[in-house]
Amino acid sequence: MDDADQAGAEVLQPGERLDDLLTKNLKIIQSSEVFSFSLDAVLLARFAGVPRHGRVLDLCTGNGVIPLLLTTRTTASIEGVEIQPRLADMAKRSVQLNGLDKRVSIIENDLRLWNLEGEWYDAITVNPPYLPVQTGDHKENQYQAMARHELGCTLEDVIAACARSIRPGGRVSMVHRPARLADIIDLMRRYRLEPKRLRFVHPRSAAEANMVLIEASRYGKPEIRLLPPLVVYGPDGDYTSELQDVFYGRNSRLAHSVGGEETLQ
Repeated sequence: MDDADQAGAEVLQPGERLDDLLTKNLKIIQSSEVFSFSLDAVLLARFAGVPRHGRVLDLCTGNGVIPLLLTTRTTASIEGVEIQPRLADMAKRSVQLNGLDKRVSIIENDLRLWNLEGEWYDAITVNPPYLPVQTGDHKENQYQAMARHELGCTLEDVIAACARSIRPGGRVSMVHRPARLADIIDLMRRYRLEPKRLRFVHPRSAAEANMVLIEASRYGKPEIRLLPPLVVYGPDGDYTSELQDVFYGRNSRLAHSVGGEETLQ
């Protein structure tokens, strides 16, 4: 056991484990008792437009995977907001474990109440609950139910929080399900967030998309780029080369991302 794993073992609570994020020696605390992160969070962290410096906000941060991954792309200060105390605590301990306390802050709060009184962020990421409350039977535990269903916030709550927190010209990036795309675009435009980049994610080349990555600009001009589809698995059943590059840390961003880690205009 190396020093990082030894340190991780010392901060773990019952039922928790330490996982490797496969990039920059980053580790994350997870638990089978709560909703662990999945591929959608990794893709969002590698798709989003982020500044070299400045301030970045991650809403619905869960156990903090997106802020951790974003530290490989930017020196900006990053704040993650999470409503569930247990997940927020796990995220805080992961940040401390990786020695990122000076760069990443985890705040236990309700995004519906999040308002910094005129202080704005340069970029916002969000991996919100995908399913309306009336969908499904909610047999999961409370953590899984809140991660999947809009029990703590609706899609409109999420977009409204983004709109009041992002600076003019700043970018808001989201991962969601294609079935909600019409609602997402409608709500974004209602809150003056203009969609600028859109990329569908397909499990296989012949399969329907099961995820969509979308980025909007505050007060942007109407113009949207539909990027090439992102295919997760190749004919051999392994990740495609683009997925392998970002999942295993060889690239910090997906192909077709906006010109690198730049100062946002």
